[in-house]
Amino acid sequence: MEVSGPRPTRIRWRIVAMTTFTMAVAVLGRLNLGVLGKYIQDEFAFSTQTMGWIFSAFAFAYHPFQILGGWAGDRYGPRKVLTFSILFWSVATAAMGLVPRLPMSRWLGLAWSFAIFRFLIGLGEAPASPNSAKLVASWMGAVRRGVGISYHFLGFGLGGALTPVAIIWVAQHWGWRTAFYLSSVLGTVVAFSWWFYATDRPDEHPDVNGAELALIRYGGAKRVPGPAAEGASRKRPPWGRMLSSVSVWGILLSYFCQGYTPYIYLTWFFIYLVRVRGLTVMRGGLWGSVPFIFIILLTPAGGWFSDYAVARFGKRRGRQSAVWLGMGCSAILLLIGSHTLNNTAAILLLAVGAGFNFFALPSWWATCIDLTPTYSASLSSLMNTFAGGWFAPIMTAYIATRFGWTQALDFAALLTAIGAFVWIFIDANQSLEQAPVPSAAVQHV
Repeated sequence: MEVSGPRPTRIRWRIVAMTTFTMAVAVLGRLNLGVLGKYIQDEFAFSTQTMGWIFSAFAFAYHPFQILGGWAGDRYGPRKVLTFSILFWSVATAAMGLVPRLPMSRWLGLAWSFAIFRFLIGLGEAPASPNSAKLVASWMGAVRRGVGISYHFLGFGLGGALTPVAIIWVAQHWGWRTAFYLSSVLGTVVAFSWWFYATDRPDEHPDVNGAELALIRYGGAKRVPGPAAEGASRKRPPWGRMLSSVSVWGILLSYFCQGYTPYIYLTWFFIYLVRVRGLTVMRGGLWGSVPFIFIILLTPAGGWFSDYAVARFGKRRGRQSAVWLGMGCSAILLLIGSHTLNNTAAILLLAVGAGFNFFALPSWWATCIDLTPTYSASLSSLMNTFAGGWFAPIMTAYIATRFGWTQALDFAALLTAIGAFVWIFIDANQSLEQAPVPSAAVQHV
């Protein structure tokens, strides 16, 4: 006779929701300059290429400091790291509004001063995604990794959809400096929510009951959860095993290609709509939100599809199929959209292309957890270090200036297709947490 126990609590979904909101605020910190850049460029007469370098200053810090942020999450726990990093980037965001008044602007020049604080924002945001992956590994269990990490990147869509309209409204009523100050205040609120509510693991949270722990650890199997492994994250990440894996190198190369296109939407897309497509500032803000609406719609679908495909075809073919579907559609839509003359049709095609890029995205992060759940923050931070975001604003400005905006978007489509192709070398079924068994030993078992 089966005795029904208490219903599982749902704290895991609150933690996932916090990662969603954190990403939304992080995107607000990244995208606000992409919108306010027009006001700054007009006020201080910065050239297109100068703005490209200011945009890229974020990525020059964000990607190299990923590894340090991921290691810190594995070593000290994501709660502490997220609290500190969000406070850091919030202070740097507020400083963006003060740049013209700071003494350093007279010493270094305005462009360099904007770039330095943009660099510091990237430094602060670097730990966010790797530590969210660490939380998903701890809180969502083995069968919901794609769905769990997709909700983190759902925040990318939410932040991107709301930011252009909200930032433009604030800038038009109170000036572009106030928009930076409000972004900083919102980040500070999020930082304190991590400190006072979240925990690194479900067994540490006072509101999680045994039924939820069993659901997380065993996918609902009727087992009594044993004690959590202590000290696993205190060990040194298996860097040698990671860097000798063909799958890891495939992830790094393909993620460079995947990460290129989103930064076009974060930095140049609003300016492209206004200066190239001829939209007004307000219409540019409204249409600039459309790619992020499709990201909201397609990112959770991609996470669900990735987990479904894993259950149906296994980890290797399942994760591959999700990436091939998403990146293949994204490349085709980018190519067609860049050559479409009608503004409405072109923007919609480019917007859906952004959505399919994020349909594929959860599979990269879920694969990092598949390969090494214990050190998922370290591996995902290594992967995010290689993302092509730092390259996109500069390369887009270079191609657009010399060859045209159509060719700049064609190049993004080409990289998207290459990123999908590289997945033939990636095996999500591989384990990096235990040494491979010698073939001779296998034959004698």
